[in-house]
Amino acid sequence: MRQETHKMKYITLTQENIKSEHICCGFSDKKCSESYELKKHWLKEAFKNGYVFRRIDERAKVFIEYGPSEKAWVPVTAPNYIMIGCFWVSGKYKGKGHGKSLLQEVINTAESNGKSGLVTVVGTKKFHFMSDTKWLLQHGFKICESIPSGFSLISIDFKNSVKRPYFNQSVQSGGCSIKKGIVAYYSNRCPYSEYHVKKSLVETAKKRKLPLTVVKLETMEIAQSAPTPATIFSLFIDGTFVTTDISVCMDSRFDKIISKKT
Repeated sequence: MRQETHKMKYITLTQENIKSEHICCGFSDKKCSESYELKKHWLKEAFKNGYVFRRIDERAKVFIEYGPSEKAWVPVTAPNYIMIGCFWVSGKYKGKGHGKSLLQEVINTAESNGKSGLVTVVGTKKFHFMSDTKWLLQHGFKICESIPSGFSLISIDFKNSVKRPYFNQSVQSGGCSIKKGIVAYYSNRCPYSEYHVKKSLVETAKKRKLPLTVVKLETMEIAQSAPTPATIFSLFIDGTFVTTDISVCMDSRFDKIISKKT
């Protein structure tokens, strides 16, 4: 289904068209082709729960993902809210109203369906592979809760909102239960995660003789009780959260990123 808004054409992906349509991220990275298909499979399953993937009708990274908060793959409680997942406007498309237009579509959808508001997880300061915190706060979101690991839960609350969203108990400590070595939590919510965790990070850890534990969040229920709000990818070292930046998996990036965070 295509729609034109202020001369901007957008497309909604569906079970019927997702096979032939691109999903913005990863389409030019051939080594991640298997991960790309895994993200498509994840989306097809999520569509059954009311998930929406809306993007510009061009070969570009301009899109928003959202769905019912009760079915979101994040450890957050937000009854009757819409949870925004990935939200990205990149390159030459910035500053042309795409972000405002896509966000307004979600607000309109939430209002017309009697929802209590919108909610999303961000870095208290901007985190990699997460929405722009500053921009969202400038466009109506307010902080519900912030936790020591550097994440914030933010929301737009409508008049019928009874209780503001909050993080589940599993993320409150800011750490994970595995206290030795590198620990990576990830899901197929991103077309880069599978490849870089299972190949790049394995090689990086092996080269440095560091113990590595990989935890794939295979189901919504597991993701909702994860020790991190960033269920696309989160890296811990010795039980302490370090980064959401998937590029840390690569040998050329690991030491530089770790040295800044520890």
